[in-house]
Amino acid sequence: MATTSTREHHLVQTFVALAGSLVRDFDVVDVLQRLVDECVSLFDASAAGILLHSRSNGLEVAVSTTERSGLVARRQLAVDAGPSVEAAMTGDVVSVDDVRQVADRWPGFVAEALSAGFLSTHSLPMRLRESTLGSLTLFRDRPGVLNAPDATAARALADIATVSILQQRLVEEAELAQAQLQRALDSRVVIEQAKGYLARRDDIDLDTAFARIRAHARATQTRIGVVAAEVVAGRLSL
Repeated sequence: MATTSTREHHLVQTFVALAGSLVRDFDVVDVLQRLVDECVSLFDASAAGILLHSRSNGLEVAVSTTERSGLVARRQLAVDAGPSVEAAMTGDVVSVDDVRQVADRWPGFVAEALSAGFLSTHSLPMRLRESTLGSLTLFRDRPGVLNAPDATAARALADIATVSILQQRLVEEAELAQAQLQRALDSRVVIEQAKGYLARRDDIDLDTAFARIRAHARATQTRIGVVAAEVVAGRLSL
């Protein structure tokens, strides 16, 4: 096992590396995979994994360090029960000092955990204020608690992961909003072109031309921009 000073240095390096990865165009999966890989080394765990709430399918396995931990996580999802699921659903820390002691509570999880060789788990919610995005779970091959300093450090790393996910979502939402705005602006250009085309062709003013486009769009339940594009392309004569 590494000395305290070496571990502290490793922990600081991990924080710096994760923080440095939170730049534009970073890959969330890469960040989360690095996080769980480092957690195994830092906290003397056998494996680690992360569950995340998806926008459509409930909880899903985001990353795991081993196939064994992935199977344990998927088993919890299959039965909708277990420490990782509970931490993700409640936003509370869920520690299992000895999985054999919770066989009555989570039989499916316990059976899979024992089969994988895990005897204790420590699940941390990935939470910011009132929003819980998922959970980070450390799996160990021996019973026992996660000591307070390790629990605090693991929680801080989970917080970094949470920020990374939220940042990525904000970027995606901002890019979506920008794309929608650009489409609106592009559509507006086409509408102005169609108005001008109709005004010149039929010797009418621009307001009347736009009224024709708008009336046809409403009558056919078609977007105004689509009608305008058809007019400009010569495929629609109003």
